[in-house]
Amino acid sequence: MTTVTELADEMLALLHHESPLTASLLGIREYDHRLPDLSAQTDLAHRARAESLAQSATSLDRLEEQDAVTRAVVVQQAMALVARVDAKLIEHTLAFQLTAPAGSLLHGLALLRPAGDDAERAYLTRLATIPSYLADAAERHRAGMASGRLPLAYLGRAAVAALDQYLANPEHDPLREPALSDSRATERDKLLEDVVRPAFARYRDVVDTEVVPHGRPAEKPGLCWLPDGETVYAALSREHTTTERTPEDLHQTGLDLIEKLAREYVEIGSRVFGATTVGEVHDRLRTDPALRWRSPEEVLATARETVERAERVAPGWFGRLPAGRCVVEPVPDNEAPNVSAYYNRPALDGSRPGTYFANTYRAQERDRFTAEAVAFHEAVPGHHFQLALAQEIDGLPLLRSLAGITAYVEGWALYAERLADEMGLYSGDLARLGMLAEDSLRAARLVVDTGLHARGWSRRQAVDFLRTHTLLSEADVQVETDRYIEWPGQALSYMVGRLEIQRLRAVAERELGTGLELKAFHDLVLTNGPLPMTVLAEVVDNWINVGRDQRR
Repeated sequence: MTTVTELADEMLALLHHESPLTASLLGIREYDHRLPDLSAQTDLAHRARAESLAQSATSLDRLEEQDAVTRAVVVQQAMALVARVDAKLIEHTLAFQLTAPAGSLLHGLALLRPAGDDAERAYLTRLATIPSYLADAAERHRAGMASGRLPLAYLGRAAVAALDQYLANPEHDPLREPALSDSRATERDKLLEDVVRPAFARYRDVVDTEVVPHGRPAEKPGLCWLPDGETVYAALSREHTTTERTPEDLHQTGLDLIEKLAREYVEIGSRVFGATTVGEVHDRLRTDPALRWRSPEEVLATARETVERAERVAPGWFGRLPAGRCVVEPVPDNEAPNVSAYYNRPALDGSRPGTYFANTYRAQERDRFTAEAVAFHEAVPGHHFQLALAQEIDGLPLLRSLAGITAYVEGWALYAERLADEMGLYSGDLARLGMLAEDSLRAARLVVDTGLHARGWSRRQAVDFLRTHTLLSEADVQVETDRYIEWPGQALSYMVGRLEIQRLRAVAERELGTGLELKAFHDLVLTNGPLPMTVLAEVVDNWINVGRDQRR
């Protein structure tokens, strides 16, 4: 009989077949020669296999606690894959850097660091398969148009502009970023000139001449305007939040949080600026030139100092710490205009450390008051602690370390922003206003994502809401809006996960009282690997029951 560990290993292998670039970035070498297969036939094969694994896992019974948790993770990851296939986002996603076919390919390949001749040859093999990858993407776009799943014309034009920029700058091709030996570098450059860039040019022409003319207007950006869109969005909401919370409930939760945050803005803003309304606080934060960076070097220096400060304090709040420290680097130049700061987890094989990428692009136009909250989210004690510690788990299937459960991963990072205040890490009230600004964004995401995809909001409505209720720059308002359009449901995960972790901590504090050691709670949450929110609740409940019994 198949064991739950074997099913977990099979599920992880299926996920890596679905996304071989992810496997390579994790340091799992057997996928280094492959790109994702975007064909509809392969999608359906992956879907069938995922359903089979979920059924096999569900049939297992009489499992020990950790095996039961593993079973739940297998089922959740399998059904999340089913939801992704059924959503068919590939058919109408064109521009967002992390999800669109061309942008995600350039982003992922540029992060690779081939080590040794085998890895270099595998990288060249990948480059050689880009034409078929982009041809499949074009076919999926055509299939989407034939079935009424049309992209936004505006985002199609943005994709064409990005591809034009890529094609016009061969000397700065991000696919040259992975360092190769001299002979392999020569071979790579020839591949890029003769094979890769012509393939991107053909794909660019398909988007420009076939897709854009049939694109949707900006007044209809959400899934609710597409066939079966409401059903698809409900499924994606469940996938990203790992809860049964409805779009209607999430929309109202976001509005309630924004109202609550307004009171915090006034409380802190009165001390910093003498402000008496949230509007006055927002206006000062938006317009005061002293609150912008002076140089890219200052951005990096502040990020590094903030991470180091958090590392010094962390042992008082965590029993387990990652073996490797978090590195701080600037966002690569080719990505910087279109992304925010982000974190990349360490490679399993040690070839790449956990890295916080701070965005130094047009630094003088970027807010400095959010820098500390962002560093606590992306690095320490946020993503770096969670993702690096998960990879150090012993005795559990690797799926338990690597499962991409967004509500848990992003929920922890957002929880870390508030935890940092408890830890005394913020340098002052101005930095705490930055914490509130980040909270405002995540609360607004609940409203805007559901507004776009469940309530039929226009792009203009989404932009106006973000302008009013967040402190995003105008450029970031535009980028964030397009992100929600092309990555439906993902933006819900941050606040939903944070609220659930806070709820579970409150339950533990109520049930265990003075017997609760916060270090132990944090270790429990972090050393079980990424979990669906419902499963994390069961793990915490069992832990509370054991703690209660030990006190009797």
